[in-house]
Amino acid sequence: MIYKADLNVRKKLFPMFDRMEDTIILSCLQGHMGSAWVDDLERPTIAQILVGDFVFYTGNPHAKEAEALLHHLPVNILAIVNTDEWKKRIETIHEGSIKKIQRYSFKKNVDDLDRKHLEKFLTRLPEGYELKRIDASLAREASLHEISKDFTGQFDSIDDYLNRGLGYAVVYDGKVACGASSYSIYDKGIEIEIGTHPNHRRKGLATVAAAALILECLDRGLYPSWDAANPESAELAQKLGYVLDGAYDTYYRDS
Repeated sequence: MIYKADLNVRKKLFPMFDRMEDTIILSCLQGHMGSAWVDDLERPTIAQILVGDFVFYTGNPHAKEAEALLHHLPVNILAIVNTDEWKKRIETIHEGSIKKIQRYSFKKNVDDLDRKHLEKFLTRLPEGYELKRIDASLAREASLHEISKDFTGQFDSIDDYLNRGLGYAVVYDGKVACGASSYSIYDKGIEIEIGTHPNHRRKGLATVAAAALILECLDRGLYPSWDAANPESAELAQKLGYVLDGAYDTYYRDS
């Protein structure tokens, strides 16, 4: 049997996920967003966490409940595990319908983020562009969501995002050209989501928006966690001061 885990059960899962450092896991276990599923509400031996486009597995990959969870892996989602045994189970169960891709993690050290270095980027907007905090008006602006639904998508509503989320946008001619926002939140920080409209790329807009968001987090005592989906994102992170920890396997099911 598989059971949905309430907040009290989620607290029991911290030791099971202690070797996985993705802050999206904390978003769920701390009760901010997402859902969790286990095989036993009292003494769970396997667990699944689902937040937005990400799903995480831990525990005994050979348990029948683990196989049941993997058989119900949603399409168009990124699955992350941290052992070779889990990788083999995913690859076997979804042979022919799952792709293994690389993501890039960074050391979570606030001292790597130098305020003076970040502040320099704020003066580098091209003419005609304006940096703005994502307020109630911008949070409801269609052009923001055309770039990425994930700027606010993990929150219960726009009002919920305005209460608990955080973001900056670069605006051009009244429309959002680029955004940097909280994909997810946890007790001591956020996970960053970056996106730029195709017509406005290669102008340094993402650097400016990200720098503004990182500085805002530092002012609030929050850690702005960065996990890169591609080499370009990894390069931007390092430009801003993050130190690469390494690449890791991620699975994407598209059918």
